Amino acid sequence: ADRPPADRAPDRLAAPAQLDLPDASTRHTRWTFGPWPEMMEIRQGRQTLIGYPALLDAGDAVTLAVYDEPELAARHHRLGLRRLFALQLRDTLKALEKNLPDWQKMAVLYMPLGTQEELRTQIVELAIERAFLQPPLPHDGESFERRLQEGRGRLVLIAHEVARLAAQVLTEWAAAQRKLRDGKPPPVTAADEQQHLQRLVSKRFLHDTPWEALTHLPRYLKAVQLRVDKCRADPARDAARLADLRLHEQRFWRLVAERKGQLDERLQELRWMLEELRVSLFAQELRTPYPVSLKRLDKVWAQIG
Repeated sequence: ADRPPADRAPDRLAAPAQLDLPDASTRHTRWTFGPWPEMMEIRQGRQTLIGYPALLDAGDAVTLAVYDEPELAARHHRLGLRRLFALQLRDTLKALEKNLPDWQKMAVLYMPLGTQEELRTQIVELAIERAFLQPPLPHDGESFERRLQEGRGRLVLIAHEVARLAAQVLTEWAAAQRKLRDGKPPPVTAADEQQHLQRLVSKRFLHDTPWEALTHLPRYLKAVQLRVDKCRADPARDAARLADLRLHEQRFWRLVAERKGQLDERLQELRWMLEELRVSLFAQELRTPYPVSLKRLDKVWAQIG
């Protein structure tokens, strides 16, 4: 639900414009309104308040809301734009949904997490984002139409790329689950990796994982399998490395809870550094794309404060 704008002007933007925005009750299926401002003035009695407009996804249309926080407006606006693009591509999306590669195998693997329709929706929505919502976002009817034409030709290829990656993730996730069940690692290792797998591959993993991190998920899941094999030979070493890792992970997830799940750019970086640290500690042969160690994480924590 939209929130009333706060009675304050942001430091980072110049004076707001009052432009031709749609009424909040109006439902739009095309870009039939004027240029989109980053912020706007709203008059309430004698007060002039600053608000941040956003298109809202209303299913078969988009509507307007105004927020007092620019970050919140930006998140909703991105989803509203995604819906507006989807509404222009109905026939293309219907055909695309029927022809996703490896669909039956993928849907079976996803069954412990959710329904076929939920997985299909995530794949299509992520494909739309990658085809049409790269920065800078469209800000008027002309730029919206231009982006629509530019992205239309590559949408199917992008959707197939997303589907193949989803299939890889789900295949490795299922293999990791089997390895934990059949490999019978020590209870402390099994409990740690069960929690780890829940964080890596949730019901909404395609929505919730940044694209760059998503491309590394198969490797992270392979690392789980290698760890289970190794810890049977040297459980003491596995436990010692887990103790070092936990100091960082517990600190990180406490901070995430304090910030109510909102991760800024620095915390996102740290989130995926922790995954690379797991690879470095438990499955070194899979390698990491950059050097990572406990000391390097200490330096990142010092910058976060």
